[in-house]
Amino acid sequence: MKHSSLVLLLLILIHQKSFHTFVEASDGFIRTLGPHFVLNGSPYYANGFNAYWLMYMASDPSQKSKVSNAFREASSHGLTVARTWAFSDGGYSPLQYSPGSYNEQMFKGLDFVVAEARKYGIKLILSLVNNYENLGGKKQYVNWARNQGQYLTSDDDFFRNPVVKGYYKNHVYTVLNRYNTFTGIHYKDDPTIMAWELINEPRCTSDPSGRTIQAWIKEMAYHVKSIDRNHLLEVGLEGFYGQSTPQRKSLNPSFDIGTDFIANNLVHGIDFATVHCYPDQWVSSSNDQSQLSFLNNWLNTHIQDSQRMLRKPLLITEFGKSSKDPGFNTYQRDQLFNIVYNKIYSSAKRGGVAAGGLFWQLLTEGMSSFGDGYEIVLSQSPSTANIIAQQSHKLYRIRKFFARMRDVEKWNQARAARRAQWWGRNRGRNIGN
Repeated sequence: MKHSSLVLLLLILIHQKSFHTFVEASDGFIRTLGPHFVLNGSPYYANGFNAYWLMYMASDPSQKSKVSNAFREASSHGLTVARTWAFSDGGYSPLQYSPGSYNEQMFKGLDFVVAEARKYGIKLILSLVNNYENLGGKKQYVNWARNQGQYLTSDDDFFRNPVVKGYYKNHVYTVLNRYNTFTGIHYKDDPTIMAWELINEPRCTSDPSGRTIQAWIKEMAYHVKSIDRNHLLEVGLEGFYGQSTPQRKSLNPSFDIGTDFIANNLVHGIDFATVHCYPDQWVSSSNDQSQLSFLNNWLNTHIQDSQRMLRKPLLITEFGKSSKDPGFNTYQRDQLFNIVYNKIYSSAKRGGVAAGGLFWQLLTEGMSSFGDGYEIVLSQSPSTANIIAQQSHKLYRIRKFFARMRDVEKWNQARAARRAQWWGRNRGRNIGN
């Protein structure tokens, strides 16, 4: 690997005063420094996965071993970040069965997830609510408010109604202040958690101008940061462009959902950007080659805009290829993974903003009922598992290189300090006579 671009990035970081603060910060929290993630003083890049089901399985004593198995298998392939749900609202086996009322068994399941992630050296991104009605989502919040006499005409009132927003804020407060029954650490103080996600794939089709979601993000980002300054925060966006960059809207698939990749991610308190990649869903009428062309353009544009316009790190927090697609074969999926991973690595080795990718979704053996076509069982998908492990190793090499360079810089600084002290003590003496 050629190191010249990495050396250049490190020199830039070293000469920013804030970098010295992070060099000394060894508390295990992932932070941002301009367009980069930083962990214990070194730029941080990571390969990861989605596993929305972790809390649900962990809450069942007969199934919680699957959580441990998933983390163990992920760790053995170099995966170091997992994105999962910190919500289940109403319905079957809820975490929150009514506003402000919680199922302790389910919460202990989430406690176990955090504890096991810590054990296997995996950081967590915890999403706080769903845009969709799976596991409740914004629809359940709106229905709770209707049951209290609120006149609401749309599920999008989740983003507007003060009562509904109050329910959501209370959930945020409860999760962030949760005392983990396994680790004895409050969630807001636990470096195992990398980041909070406001909502999985927010959409507000009733207001395509984007003003509704923009106002909601500002309000909720302020709320999260008022409780927890330790952790990073992201919105949960898919990456669709909006009114702030009309010249980019032609890149979107043919729907308008009221989000704005640039404006939403520029909100104060939003620490990094996210993008999802599902060409087989978004341009499903196109052939495989056209879908891959869309993917290339989608990633190139978002990496470029994160670098130049947002100046924040970018995580590709969902991507995949469904085995239910007509004519599917493993080579097609591996080809998509390779494109995504190569874009990330190409950016990372130049000191760019793309910091990692999280495929959708990881399952372990004995979970066929959770399969949605996108699932990866590492023990049953050798070619894809090999691509994943290779990417993990490549990003690990970049991290280790930065760590070595940081140690060299610290040694040089210490030597310079000792030399200055020596000259200070001996100034004015006739040395050598």
